[in-house]
Amino acid sequence: MVCGGFTCSKNALCSLNVVYMLVGLLLIGVAAWGKGFGLVSSIHIIGGVIAVGVFLLLIAIVGLVGAIHHHQVILFFYMVILFIVFLFQFGVSCSCLAMNRGQQETLLNSTWGMLNSKIKADLESQLDCCGLLNTTASRQQFDRDMSNCHAPCTQDHFCFTCGDKMLHHATEALKILGGVGLFFSFTEILGVWLAARYRNQKDPRANPSAFL
Repeated sequence: MVCGGFTCSKNALCSLNVVYMLVGLLLIGVAAWGKGFGLVSSIHIIGGVIAVGVFLLLIAIVGLVGAIHHHQVILFFYMVILFIVFLFQFGVSCSCLAMNRGQQETLLNSTWGMLNSKIKADLESQLDCCGLLNTTASRQQFDRDMSNCHAPCTQDHFCFTCGDKMLHHATEALKILGGVGLFFSFTEILGVWLAARYRNQKDPRANPSAFL
């Protein structure tokens, strides 16, 4: 059987979904590990990472079942869901790669404003900083954060802002996230192509006159 035939397409699609399953389990395991060791205290962040892992795991299981049984309906919905995920992930990855410093500051300000005081205190303690950005637009918020800050650096009466520390590595982090996301988005479009190809092939072990 040449590669590109029924068996090769089936094996390739199964292998791709096994990789997705491993990535999903890895995300769930990393989130649980981070929570267990106290690296991340926010239940929203933990829940979000676990939700992404579970979603990827479910998609992989659906694709694996469809590939093993050559099920037309399951493969169709698998293609549709994976293509939607590809569009979303491709857009987010391109946005990460194209984001400049001004946009990063705007994103940080909006995200910081949604955090509660406990999460802010945890971040300030872990990063050893106080407040987000000392700018005119956020001066009142910055003054409130400084008055409530209990990071270790306050003992030395000098603290860097958390925004400066985050932005120092933000560009590199966004490039890594965008690159990884872009890579996985192309594996998803590969999965869509494999599923479409496999779905339209005939099983040589079945009745030659029956189209499965």
